[in-house]
Amino acid sequence: MRRAMTVLSLPLALGGCLARTAVDVVTLPVKAVGQGVDWMTTSQDEADRNRGREIRKQEEREAKERRRAERRARKEAEAAAERDRDPGPAA
Repeated sequence: MRRAMTVLSLPLALGGCLARTAVDVVTLPVKAVGQGVDWMTTSQDEADRNRGREIRKQEEREAKERRRAERRARKEAEAAAERDRDPGPAA
Protein backbone atom coordinates (compact mmCIF):
# COMPACT_ATOMS: atom_id res chain seq x y z
CA MET A 1 0.00 0.00 0.00
CA ARG A 2 2.74 2.37 0.95
CA ARG A 3 4.61 1.56 -2.23
CA ALA A 4 1.49 2.20 -4.30
CA MET A 5 1.05 5.61 -2.68
CA THR A 6 4.63 6.48 -3.46
CA VAL A 7 4.29 5.40 -7.08
CA LEU A 8 1.02 7.29 -7.47
CA SER A 9 2.38 10.48 -5.94
CA LEU A 10 5.54 10.40 -8.04
CA PRO A 11 3.99 12.00 -11.15
CA LEU A 12 2.53 14.79 -9.04
CA ALA A 13 5.88 15.49 -7.42
CA LEU A 14 7.77 15.40 -10.72
CA GLY A 15 5.14 17.31 -12.66
CA GLY A 16 6.34 20.68 -11.48
CA CYS A 17 9.93 19.74 -12.14
CA LEU A 18 9.10 18.63 -15.68
CA ALA A 19 7.03 21.73 -16.31
CA ARG A 20 9.89 23.95 -15.11
CA THR A 21 12.32 22.11 -17.35
CA ALA A 22 9.98 22.56 -20.32
CA VAL A 23 9.76 26.29 -19.62
CA ASP A 24 13.54 26.52 -19.34
CA VAL A 25 14.00 24.71 -22.65
CA VAL A 26 11.50 26.99 -24.39
CA THR A 27 12.93 30.26 -22.99
CA LEU A 28 16.60 29.35 -23.47
CA PRO A 29 16.83 30.48 -27.13
CA VAL A 30 15.14 33.78 -26.27
CA LYS A 31 17.57 34.39 -23.41
CA ALA A 32 20.53 33.49 -25.63
CA VAL A 33 19.46 35.92 -28.34
CA GLY A 34 18.87 38.63 -25.76
CA GLN A 35 22.34 38.14 -24.30
CA GLY A 36 23.84 38.27 -27.79
CA VAL A 37 22.08 41.55 -28.48
CA ASP A 38 23.36 42.94 -25.17
CA TRP A 39 26.91 42.01 -26.13
CA MET A 40 26.55 43.53 -29.61
CA THR A 41 24.99 46.84 -28.61
CA THR A 42 26.22 49.68 -26.42
CA SER A 43 23.97 51.14 -23.77
CA GLN A 44 23.63 54.90 -23.43
CA ASP A 45 25.54 54.77 -20.15
CA GLU A 46 28.43 52.95 -21.82
CA ALA A 47 28.39 55.38 -24.74
CA ASP A 48 28.48 58.37 -22.38
CA ARG A 49 31.33 56.84 -20.38
CA ASN A 50 33.32 56.08 -23.56
CA ARG A 51 32.74 59.59 -24.94
CA GLY A 52 33.88 61.14 -21.66
CA ARG A 53 37.03 59.01 -21.78
CA GLU A 54 37.72 60.14 -25.36
CA ILE A 55 37.28 63.79 -24.41
CA ARG A 56 39.64 63.46 -21.41
CA LYS A 57 42.31 61.79 -23.54
CA GLN A 58 42.00 64.49 -26.20
CA GLU A 59 42.33 67.20 -23.54
CA GLU A 60 45.43 65.44 -22.16
CA ARG A 61 46.99 65.33 -25.65
CA GLU A 62 46.24 69.03 -26.20
CA ALA A 63 47.69 69.99 -22.80
CA LYS A 64 50.84 67.98 -23.51
CA GLU A 65 51.29 69.64 -26.89
CA ARG A 66 50.67 73.08 -25.33
CA ARG A 67 53.38 72.41 -22.71
CA ARG A 68 55.81 71.32 -25.44
CA ALA A 69 55.09 74.48 -27.43
CA GLU A 70 55.56 76.67 -24.34
CA ARG A 71 58.86 74.92 -23.55
CA ARG A 72 60.03 75.34 -27.15
CA ALA A 73 59.07 79.05 -27.17
CA ARG A 74 60.82 79.62 -23.84
CA LYS A 75 64.04 77.99 -25.11
CA GLU A 76 63.91 80.04 -28.31
CA ALA A 77 63.38 83.24 -26.30
CA GLU A 78 66.32 82.38 -24.03
CA ALA A 79 68.52 81.65 -27.04
CA ALA A 80 67.52 84.97 -28.66
CA ALA A 81 68.24 86.85 -25.42
CA GLU A 82 71.64 85.15 -25.21
CA ARG A 83 72.46 86.20 -28.79
CA ASP A 84 71.42 89.79 -28.02
CA ARG A 85 73.69 89.93 -24.96
CA ASP A 86 76.67 88.40 -26.71
CA PRO A 87 78.24 91.13 -28.85
CA GLY A 88 80.09 88.56 -30.91
CA PRO A 89 83.76 88.61 -31.82
CA ALA A 90 85.52 91.94 -31.42
CA ALA A 91 86.47 93.54 -34.67
